[in-house]
Amino acid sequence: MWHAPRRPVRFSNLPPPRPPTPRRKNCTSCKCPREAHDVCHEEWVSVRSRLGLKGEEFSCPATFDPRGKGLAWAPPGLPAHKVEEYFSMLPEKSVPRLGTPGERYRDRQLAFQLPKQDLARAYCRHLNPKHASSADDFMAARNEIALDIGSVQEVLERDDCGACHTPLKYGTLAVSASKLGLLYHPACFRCTECKELLVDLAYCVHDDTLFCERHYAEQLKPRCAACDELIFSGEYTKAMSKDWHSGHFCCWQCDESLTGQRYVLRDEHPYCIKCYESVFANGCEECNKIIGIDSKDLSYKDKHWHEACFLCNRCRVSLVDKQFGSKVDKIYCGNCYDAQFASRCDGCGEIFRAGTKKMEYKTRQWHEKCFCCVVCKNPIGTKSFIPREQEIYCAACYEDKFATRCVKCNKIITSGGVTYKNEPWHRDCFTCSNCNNSLAGQRFTSRDDKPYCADCFGELFAKRCTACSKPITGIGGTRFISFEDRHWHNDCFICAGCKTSLVGRGFITDGEDIICPDCAKMKLM
Repeated sequence: MWHAPRRPVRFSNLPPPRPPTPRRKNCTSCKCPREAHDVCHEEWVSVRSRLGLKGEEFSCPATFDPRGKGLAWAPPGLPAHKVEEYFSMLPEKSVPRLGTPGERYRDRQLAFQLPKQDLARAYCRHLNPKHASSADDFMAARNEIALDIGSVQEVLERDDCGACHTPLKYGTLAVSASKLGLLYHPACFRCTECKELLVDLAYCVHDDTLFCERHYAEQLKPRCAACDELIFSGEYTKAMSKDWHSGHFCCWQCDESLTGQRYVLRDEHPYCIKCYESVFANGCEECNKIIGIDSKDLSYKDKHWHEACFLCNRCRVSLVDKQFGSKVDKIYCGNCYDAQFASRCDGCGEIFRAGTKKMEYKTRQWHEKCFCCVVCKNPIGTKSFIPREQEIYCAACYEDKFATRCVKCNKIITSGGVTYKNEPWHRDCFTCSNCNNSLAGQRFTSRDDKPYCADCFGELFAKRCTACSKPITGIGGTRFISFEDRHWHNDCFICAGCKTSLVGRGFITDGEDIICPDCAKMKLM
């Protein structure tokens, strides 16, 4: 027998599930297939006796007990070292060592590939007595014509694998299928349909092809998807691309027959209308009633409504195929939503209707057509803009109104610039008022608020030295001496006679010249 629960599934609005019924191959508690649970078998003398085959199992008896070597099964007739060689040629998960996944894999494959209800009529619970002879004839013909057990033997002459058609190596082990007269690599001895290794080497032949017993039988007879038994009657149900005994096509939840009844398919399982609506149907947010399969289910944000219940929460107009908005889990038509919740444009003061494009900046928002430059009134759209206080300007208007301009050319100063008397100038515009050479980074002075380079200022406005006639500019800390209406550079204030400096000394004028006292005495003698 097989055991069910890993975790039972229950639905709170249904009565507890009934005990497993004979016609169901799935557990009625957790709905898992038989293969998903631990499967227990009674001990069999051999697979040959399980299959009901006649004659001796093998002419060569086994040299050891598999269980004594930690194996659930081994190919009969092989010595211990050949058994290990055979299993080394198989995937590790397929080696039936006791207490390993390989043992559990073999148990599942025995139940799957060799279903007992296919092998003996005594295990058929749903076979109609009037079809018993058909079942007996099928099993007898299968056992005689198609069913056999492979044997493992050494390759003693050149031959190719019956599956992959590559050469078998001399001296290695191969599986012999006597009904086909072919040898196979141990890993190639598989069912053509399910691609699984043939459990305990049991196989069937159909159209010169290897099958496990399950898939061999299904080549010739339909199999009920509910009870997993072959169908020997000519009358049965076809549904969901599967075959079913009449009356076995049942609701996945309540197990009532669906033959001739309406049903709903969910996750590849059929449900009667009542169970489907109880388990899966949604409740209506408006009337709190179930939305049955004959009603249209309208949904929004994991909430569901009958078509007739999908109404505006305020004016109760139908919202089917109309724009609507939601607020605090309630739905409203466009007009009611706008009147009650919609925000307003900071430009025109009108509301934003559902579906209207909105332009946002910080905490303010505008209609697309209202998001305009305050000066030129042109829509800004996705172009760059500059905010100033509470107004928005396009780049051109902002520069025109607020950007710094040169006092000479009146054009915008985009980078650098010079400040003179708190007024901005382009570097190229800040030039000497006389020669127009740039003053940026140069020494300059001013007169009547106009800048001049040192040379032009000296030529135009500075006093001139009486001695050298050059301008006395005073730039760079140059000192000079004045007497009456005449002026001298410090270095030019010298005695006309001896040429010594008169700076800080007394001097005497001699016409246009100045002389030291010594030279004056000499001149009087």
